[in-house]
Amino acid sequence: MTDSTVSAGSDIAQLFDRDGYVVLDGLLSAADVALYRAIYDRFLSGEIVAGDKRSDLGAGARSTGPTENITQIMWPSDLYPELTSLPLHDRALAIARELIGADAVLDFDMLIAKAPHTATPTSWHQDAGYWVDLPDERAASIWVSLDDATVDNGCMWYVQGSHRGPVRPHRSSGAGGAIECDCSEDQPGATPVPLPPGSAVAHGGRTLHYSRGNTTGTQRRAYILNFRPAAMIARERELGMDHGRTENVREVRNTQAG
Repeated sequence: MTDSTVSAGSDIAQLFDRDGYVVLDGLLSAADVALYRAIYDRFLSGEIVAGDKRSDLGAGARSTGPTENITQIMWPSDLYPELTSLPLHDRALAIARELIGADAVLDFDMLIAKAPHTATPTSWHQDAGYWVDLPDERAASIWVSLDDATVDNGCMWYVQGSHRGPVRPHRSSGAGGAIECDCSEDQPGATPVPLPPGSAVAHGGRTLHYSRGNTTGTQRRAYILNFRPAAMIARERELGMDHGRTENVREVRNTQAG
């Protein structure tokens, strides 16, 4: 895959199915990355106002900095619609359709940033723990790094093959923060996935994942786009689930995860 062309190879769907995640090299060019960083920083500074779509994913966890422990902004493409006309949305959609099928469409997007020295991990969890039960569980979350994502500043970790297991029991991590389940870096198959700027990793809804806190002096900015079949998004909306578009509340919703 080149920096400027999405050509989802025949093997990425096989790797996604085998491991529950797949690395996507060079999704964005250096020029693309610079553009997205500039917009992203306007969100972080408050120039683009996020209102109740902005929150602290690591609320209650330790921080040594003046910002949120982990800044989460839901629906940036609602708040700054120009994002949908930039390269990432179309490229990510093409990959999502390669991974989960031609009926995939964007469900929601979000920004998650770990500022320097905030030292707050994102707890182990499965995204499906947040989501309502659906008869078709196909989903692809495409996690795009806008910085060098390293083990020490918060790159993603995955447990290979965990997408084939059950949704584990989840609980609140406390004080309005994320949800979590029992897992650790010692779990068999737990693997860190460092990424350079502009590369990405896609994972499924049941894939166990986490990231360490940022203990470095560098930023770790990520843009995440989530896809699922159009019919399942319609079903979600019927059930009142819109991923923070109307009510930004984090809780366990999957009955298997309670």
